[in-house]
Amino acid sequence: MIRKAGVLLLAVSAVACAPGQAAETRPKASALPLVTPGFPPTAAQARTRLAALKVAWGENWQTYERAKFGNGWSDETDAPGGRNGCDTRDDVLHRDLDDVRLGDRNPCVVLSGVLHDPYTGKELPYSYRKASQIQTDHVVALGAAWRAGAWAWTPERRLTYANDLDVLLATDKQTNYDKSSRTPDKWRPPRSAYWCEYGRRWTGIKAKYGLTVSPPEKTAVEELLATCR
Repeated sequence: MIRKAGVLLLAVSAVACAPGQAAETRPKASALPLVTPGFPPTAAQARTRLAALKVAWGENWQTYERAKFGNGWSDETDAPGGRNGCDTRDDVLHRDLDDVRLGDRNPCVVLSGVLHDPYTGKELPYSYRKASQIQTDHVVALGAAWRAGAWAWTPERRLTYANDLDVLLATDKQTNYDKSSRTPDKWRPPRSAYWCEYGRRWTGIKAKYGLTVSPPEKTAVEELLATCR
C-alpha cells in the first residue's frame, strides 16, 4: 500500500540544494502536499459514500477529448500538489517511489527511485535519463470521469481533476494501457491484494467530485470493498 504523506506542505526553498551540492537521497519525500487529509476513505466510509452516489448510465461519451482536461500537466490548480512549483508528474513520483533521489539544482525533479507497483506488485526502477516502465494513471480515468459527469464541468474544474494527486497513481505502463478508461466492472488490478484500496480510492474520487456510477460499476466496487479486512 502506498504510504501517504499527510498534510505537510512543500517549501521548495527549504529543500533546494545549494549550487553544486550533490543530489539528495531520501527514503521518501515526506514533506510534500501529496494527499487530502483522510484520503482514501476507510472501507466503512467508502461503503457509505458509494451508497450515496447517484446511479446513472454514462453520458456524452462520444464528445470526450483529452484536451478538454487541459494540455498536459499543470501546477496551476488548487488540488493537492497544486501551486508548489513542481510538475504534477514529479509530485506523483516523489510520493509513490521509494529511495527517491532528487536533483541538485531543481529539487522538484526526481532523478531515480523504485516503484513497487500497486496494480501488479512489480518492482520497477526509475531513472530520469532512461526510458521508464512507469506511467501516471488517473485511477478514475479522464474518459470515465467525463462519462460520469465531467462533461458538464467548467474547464477549470476539469484541469483541477486531471492534476489532483488524489486521483493519480504511479503504475506499471503496460497495465495502465490495459486499464485505459475502463470502470471496475470491466477492469480491476491484476494484484488482488490491492482490490480493497482500489475500491476505496475509486469511491473516494467519485464522491469527492460528485461523479455518478453505473449499476454494474457500483456492483463491482461493492465487490472490491468486500475484500477489505
